[in-house]
This record gives sequence, structure tokens and C-alpha cells, in this order.
Amino acid sequence: MFIYILRCSDGTYYTGVTNNLDYRLNQHKWGINKDSYTYSRRPVEVVFWEGFQDAKYAIEWEKKIKSWSRKKKEALINGAFELLPELSKKKFSKD
Repeated sequence: MFIYILRCSDGTYYTGVTNNLDYRLNQHKWGINKDSYTYSRRPVEVVFWEGFQDAKYAIEWEKKIKSWSRKKKEALINGAFELLPELSKKKFSKD
């Protein structure tokens, strides 16, 4: 099982999970589903992927990454793992 992040032509990120990475990436590339998020944002570029033995764990990570901020996703993409804990902290404004 794999999780992956695509950078879309509009600069947004798409996070997905699949059991066949090459096939799924080609679906995004070819625009198989006109209703998909990436269809109108092609071309897309794979910027991150990771394999998992356990499908449940991969799905959990996909959901977690989807909820992350852009900065946190970019830290993951760039391999700046040391930044992830700091980027996880909530920022509260002083009123």
C-alpha cells in the first residue's frame, strides 16, 4: 500500500492512497475521472510517496496528511522531518 502527494499545476497538493502506485499515478496523468480533484489541475507531479505493509496504517496516514497545513506537507515533501513537531503546534493569537 502506498500514500502519495501530487503537486498540481495550480500549486495545490493532492494526497492519496493506493495499492498500485504506477497505475494510480497514470490515472491522474491521463485524467480518467473528470470529477476528480486533479482532472482540471493537470499536469501533476509526484512529490512524495511512501510504501506501507499495513493498509490500515497507510489509510490512517493519508487522512492525517490531508488535514495538515501546506507548510507541514512541504516539510514532509522536503524531508525536513525535524520541523514537523513545531508545525504541529497550534498558534493562538493574543487578543
